[in-house]
Amino acid sequence: MYDLHDIVEMKKPHPCGTNRWEIVRMGMDIRIKCLGCGHLILLSRREFEKKMKKMLEKATPEDNTK
Repeated sequence: MYDLHDIVEMKKPHPCGTNRWEIVRMGMDIRIKCLGCGHLILLSRREFEKKMKKMLEKATPEDNTK
């Protein structure tokens, strides 16, 4: 599964050219941040799960204290 501050890959790349996203907010909606340009996107949990391709990096315990 995924958690706060994990790095994920989405099915479609962002227009800036990168496809690495950090999960910055979780709840009913999930906010992800493009690691290339810093753009933030808010998706419903259902839409996020449909568009996510795979998990790239798991967050470390230090990341979750931010």
